[in-house]
Amino acid sequence: MWERTVTIGSAGKTFSATGWKVGWVIGSKQNIQHMKVIHQNCVYHCPTAAQEAVARGFEREYELFGAPESYFQQLPAMLHQKRERLASCLGSAGLQPVMPEGGYFMIADISSVTVDFNDQSSEDEPNDFRFVKWLTKEKGLATIPVSAFYSPEHRREFDNYIRFCFIKEDATLNAAQDILRKWSETK
Repeated sequence: MWERTVTIGSAGKTFSATGWKVGWVIGSKQNIQHMKVIHQNCVYHCPTAAQEAVARGFEREYELFGAPESYFQQLPAMLHQKRERLASCLGSAGLQPVMPEGGYFMIADISSVTVDFNDQSSEDEPNDFRFVKWLTKEKGLATIPVSAFYSPEHRREFDNYIRFCFIKEDATLNAAQDILRKWSETK
């Protein structure tokens, strides 16, 4: 597999540092040579300070690896707690969470929820777009329509799903929980 595998990493994902455009590639010498050519023609600069910060992050984690204070130990525990909390909130509001095994996004099936959109101008839009607009406007909770990630010919296959991000501050999750609780009480 080594000769056929390229592993790509991202500081933005690894260290939860959205916007950090620092990454790396691990692979065989032959594959790395090809990646260098691609990289040379795609990326023209990378902030030195960001590269230094990523290197120091890895140095710190190497020293702490396996210890309770290691970021790589704390992050999964925190994400698990936040994922479980969001799933519970969504379920209590009648949405059906699709439990992810990794990452920090959760998809929810909205097909069992009936909503009066009161917006005839959006009738031709996918259901998830209409639902997200309604949820944002009427309830103050912003999410992402899943069908936005699909080509037009496949969009309707996924228009009963919306995406939530659960790597949020506790105050943000508390606010979302209050919105979902109040909404479920009025149904």
